[in-house]
Parts: sequence; C-alpha cells; structure tokens
Amino acid sequence: MPPINKMKASNVTLANCEKDFILQCIRSRKRLDGRETYDYRNIKVSFGVERGHCEVQLGKTRVLAQVSCEITKPKENRQTEGQIFINIELSTMASPAFEAGRMTEYGVELNRFMERFFIESRAVDMESLCIVAGEKVWSVRVDVQVLDHGGNILDCASIAAITALKHFRRPDVSVMGEEVTVHSHQDREPVSLSILHMPVCVTFAFFDDGELLLVDPTDKEEAVMDGHMMMAMNIHREICGAVMGGGVSLEIDQIVRCSKIAVVKVTEIIELIKSSLSEDEKQRLTGKIGVFESTKKITTTVAETTAMDITEAVKTGQEITNNNTPPSQDNNIWHADIKGPGTAQIGHGGNNTWQDMEEESHVIEIESDEDVENAVKSEPKNKEPRTSSAITIDDDSEEEDVVVLTSDSISGVKTSSEKIPDEGVDLMAALKKPAPPTDSMMTRSASKNKKRRKKKT
Repeated sequence: MPPINKMKASNVTLANCEKDFILQCIRSRKRLDGRETYDYRNIKVSFGVERGHCEVQLGKTRVLAQVSCEITKPKENRQTEGQIFINIELSTMASPAFEAGRMTEYGVELNRFMERFFIESRAVDMESLCIVAGEKVWSVRVDVQVLDHGGNILDCASIAAITALKHFRRPDVSVMGEEVTVHSHQDREPVSLSILHMPVCVTFAFFDDGELLLVDPTDKEEAVMDGHMMMAMNIHREICGAVMGGGVSLEIDQIVRCSKIAVVKVTEIIELIKSSLSEDEKQRLTGKIGVFESTKKITTTVAETTAMDITEAVKTGQEITNNNTPPSQDNNIWHADIKGPGTAQIGHGGNNTWQDMEEESHVIEIESDEDVENAVKSEPKNKEPRTSSAITIDDDSEEEDVVVLTSDSISGVKTSSEKIPDEGVDLMAALKKPAPPTDSMMTRSASKNKKRRKKKT
C-alpha cells in the first residue's frame, strides 16, 4: 500500500462556528444534506452526440470526460501494446481555489491516482490497440474537465472516465502488406475498446482520529476531516488500488470495513453505468442522441410544419362559395317609401326616427325691413332717456382715431326732458344719417397724419 499522503483535498475556508457545527452533526450521525453515513449523492450520467463524450454529475460536483485517439509509434520496450493517457484539468470556474494555467498539488495527485487505478490495473487491453507491431499503435487519450467542485472529485472523475472509455468507438483499420487504411464511420462500423474490467473509486472520510467514517464527503466535510482513503474496486471485488491521506493511522479492521462498504457501492455504480450505456444505445437506434435530444426538447418552441391533405377542405370551400352566389343586377331595384313631408326611406332599414323640422325649428325668418322695424320695441314710459354732453372714445393705441361726439352733432335724437312718445324712436333713420364732422375731429385727424409721416421718414 502506498505511503500516507498529506494531500489537502479541499481549500474551502470555513469559520470556526461552521466547523464546530459540521463536526457536531457528524458525531450525532447526521449530515448537512440529510444523507445517512454510508449514502452516496445522486449520480446522473449523460452522453453527447459524439462517441466518448460523457458528463457525470455527483451531487453538486460535475465532471466532463472526452476520449480521443490517434495513431502513433509504440514504446521501445512495449512494441505490441498501445498507449493510454489520462489528464485531469481543474478549471477556475469549478472552484476559486484552483489556479488557471498551473497544476496544483491536488491536481497532480488526482492524475497519479487515475493512472494508477486504470493503467496499472490493466483495465484496458493494451494489445488490442496495436495495428502493426513496432510501427503503429493506437494512442488513446482521456481528458477529464472538472466543471464544478462540490466535493469528492476523484469518485466523479473515475465514473466519467470509465464510462467514456466504454462509450468510445475507434475507427476500423485494415492492413494490406505495409499499407494501413483507416476507414471512416460511413465505410465501416467503428470498433469499441476492449475493456477488461471497470474500476470505480470510492472515497472515505475520517473524523475524530478515525472513529467516525463517512462515504462520499462534500467540500465542506473535506475541509474538516482528519484523513481520507480512496479505494478503487471492480465488480469482481478486486481492489485495483488504495490510497490514504491525512494524519490518521488506520487499523486493519477499519480497512476491511471500508472494503466491504466499497463492494456494495461499486456494484450499484457499475449497474448504473451499464443501464445508462444500454439506454444510450437504444436512443441512438431510434435517432435520439444524448445531449442533442435533451437540448432539442428545451429549445424547440414551435412545431415543425407537416404536409397536410387539404383536398376535402378545398372541395367544401368551393361548395360553400357556389351556394352563396351574389344576386343578379336585375334584382337590385330600390324602392323609396314616403314617410312624411320632406323625408323618404330607401332599403329595408328601420323607420325614420327624425322629427319634422317644422316642429323643432324655432328660427324666425326676416323677410323685409318692415319686420326689423317692428322687432324694435319702445322703452317703458317711466324710464328717462340718458343725456350726456360729450361721449369720448379713446384708446392707448396710436393707430386708432379718436372721435368726440357732442349733443349738437347728433341729429334726429331728442335730448330734452320731454316724454318719449308712445310710437317709439326711429333708430333706423338715426343710424342711416351720417354725423357731420366737427372741428375737433378734423384737428385730431391732422395731428395723426403728421405723426405717421414723421415715423415713415
């Protein structure tokens, strides 16, 4: 068993009160997310359109794995074996504790564990990757990208890597003498990799010097744990590797208990992987491909246009049109019904609701000057006429003329205190007769004309 490693699995910063609360919950056999001591978080496996594209979500931890291959030369000491490389990249969007462009100590340890679990355990048949011994072999590369860090990255990465390898298909190759032909997907069906067994990692976290044990710790539980152990096992109950970290020394009984727990968890996880792969194969046979189908369901909001047989609809519409033919022009004869003096009704509308104009009209027509004279009535006899010596019409504006009227200039109007006769005053005659201009009026008009000439000059 490898020596104890003091790798820090999580760099989550917690306050002392938070650490005390988490430890108190663990001591009382409770967890922050409501799980039991040996329970795993929900695991979700999804596949992409291309072969070898797999995404695994373990609680809030999300990992993406992509498998690719190319033809290279074999190693000198292994002329008949292919090559496999596993690379784990910790992106800054997964956690602020990860640095961009620089592999942290935690990332280096994860890469070593993955190579030990998959390559040294001979999970993939390397000899099946050989094309021409000593000349050309397949080099398979597994790129694992951590998208979100919610704790227990190694377990999620191991599930994603082995599922992507199982899902991948390499191109078929034919060798004729010294000529090697790589066939496309259209020419020949791609060939799957020869997977001998499927190792899956299970992580255990220890608290209180190894007295308390948890399975699948979260990032906050990793921040307060005293030590951890990662054990890789296949469905045949074969331990592919085990690594311990932290300052906790474990006894043999504790390691045996962890191996028994790992047997149960690995069996459940492998069954989930197999069911996901079989479901993906069924969807590909029906034309539904992984992430593409789920994305299609989300983004499709308008139904596609489909061909419709509208022959019956056209016939029905033509029949309706023929039955509703417009009337001929000969029948369009309008009749006018006389309803009253000056009114008539045309068509089939309602009766005329207008009243006669003679009943509503109260306008008095003036036909001659005699009516105007009769319309002017005399004032009451007991009312004395108003007399004034002068009436002045003045204004501030210089453009208007000022006219001064005196009692002597008004002719036809009586200014004495005699009583007005009963027959009334003849206003028409008084208005028609022009008043003679006076000296004051002429003087005023001459002064106005002089001022206007000065302004113009």
